[in-house]
Amino acid sequence: MSPRIKSKVFDEGSCLGEAVVIPTKSQSFQFPNNEIRITRLSPPSERCRPLSVLLTISPLSVCCKIESGLSQDQPLLNSLHFTCLRDRKTAVVSAGEEDLHLVAMMSKNENYPCFWCCSVPVGLYEPCLAMLNLRCLAIVFDLDETLIVANTMKSFEDRIEAITRRISDEDDPGRISGMSAELKRYLEDKALLKQYAEGDHVLDNGRLIRAQNEEVLSVSDGRELIVRPVIRLQERNTILTRINPEV
Repeated sequence: MSPRIKSKVFDEGSCLGEAVVIPTKSQSFQFPNNEIRITRLSPPSERCRPLSVLLTISPLSVCCKIESGLSQDQPLLNSLHFTCLRDRKTAVVSAGEEDLHLVAMMSKNENYPCFWCCSVPVGLYEPCLAMLNLRCLAIVFDLDETLIVANTMKSFEDRIEAITRRISDEDDPGRISGMSAELKRYLEDKALLKQYAEGDHVLDNGRLIRAQNEEVLSVSDGRELIVRPVIRLQERNTILTRINPEV
């Protein structure tokens, strides 16, 4: 049986109560300093349960379960659980390069709240959630042109050339204005991809954003781990990456 560890739960500086941490059978897990310090709540999930989202983006992410004990004894912790359950939010604990998402669940055996703790790379959950909520995939800029559907340097150049020709042949001012705006977007996106290609970083609204390495399983055999440099621009709904990092 996995060892049960008692840990205090904090929402920033406020203590919400005490919980029992039960690591999963496959993992040995402990919170930093044996304290559960929540830094924020995630955005609400409008379409899927948070656990479904987390298990999709990180199938082996469940590292422990957290039981709050008797519900009447810890109203602040119970209130957090109720809020997360009602609004489909997760409570997030920052742990270096990982975000620990506490997903509100109901205990099967006892009538008191519990959480499942899922570990995912920093910043991965929110962009995936945004795509699901908007029912819209992110624009992927793929430097090495190994994705079937992606925006590459070559595809940008082809589109820019095609729109430029259409503008030169067009007489209608309204259509010229629309095509010019589209051309401007492609030029900006091409410049963004060029920055990424030259230094694995981009400037976005004056902020220097560097690529973060993300581990994924190889498509060929599903066993080998591949590390890819990835930049996620959540506000632009844009991802820059090398699908084949060796190219």
